[in-house]
Amino acid sequence: MNTNLDALLTALYVHLDDHVLPSGRKPGKRGPARLLTDAELVCVAIAQALLRCDSERHWMRAAPDRIGHLFPRLPGQSEYNRHLRDAAPALLAASMWLARAVPTWQEKLRLMDGTPLRCGASRVTVNRSGLGEIAGYGRDASHHAFYWGAKLMLVTTADGAVCAFSLAHPKELDERKQALHLLHAQPPAPGPGPIVCDKGFAGAGIESAAAGLGHPLLRPARADEPENPSFPGWLRQRIEAVIWTLKNQLGLERHAARTTEGLWARTCQRICALNAAIWHNWLIDAPIKRSLIAYDH
Repeated sequence: MNTNLDALLTALYVHLDDHVLPSGRKPGKRGPARLLTDAELVCVAIAQALLRCDSERHWMRAAPDRIGHLFPRLPGQSEYNRHLRDAAPALLAASMWLARAVPTWQEKLRLMDGTPLRCGASRVTVNRSGLGEIAGYGRDASHHAFYWGAKLMLVTTADGAVCAFSLAHPKELDERKQALHLLHAQPPAPGPGPIVCDKGFAGAGIESAAAGLGHPLLRPARADEPENPSFPGWLRQRIEAVIWTLKNQLGLERHAARTTEGLWARTCQRICALNAAIWHNWLIDAPIKRSLIAYDH
């Protein structure tokens, strides 16, 4: 049996329980004690994403055979689904700790891009969904299509670790405003440094505002501008690969969320899984830091 996933979960649990999410009942919490601590729940949720089990119902049937030797106390499907929706703060804390634990966190360069997160494809879904606070109609410029959902904004390190992210309504907050809000709310680096992005972030307003925050934007030239031969186009494509990993390999495109809390928790879950794989690949000196092949079976 390949034990790379076991090694990742064991190392991650030890670090989370010691430094990030210490065990113990939260004050003022009523009801019976949960079967899993926050650190254990984060590890189980990461294993679900890495093993490509998009459905919690399917995952709770498969989990005892795959990770039961590591976590013998596993909840039922309904309890796990409920606790996972409440675990977004723990997943977010773990994600940010993992991003700061990789060596590339100390580098100044960052990558930034936004991507649509589709939440429905029919009018019935739009009317009945509980995602109205964050989902709306927007336009996917890269695919020349309209969608109903949210807009995910990412800032990553050069090796793909997500160090800042946010979800926003595509109409109430456009891509440039969302990017500026994210840079204000979650500083993506320990100090000033450039951010590589696409031409959708062009504009004197956002460029001066981002530079004022210490993050000058590096982007390809628009059609009405002279070409910039020194722009690192190959580096610009790397965050596209990160988005593809999140949406396809980790199942973010198939999130199946029906509420705002569920969508945010599942987004945090996938990003935490990606950061955990990159963190562990650095620990074991894997040649490709963003590779998930060793953990998806």
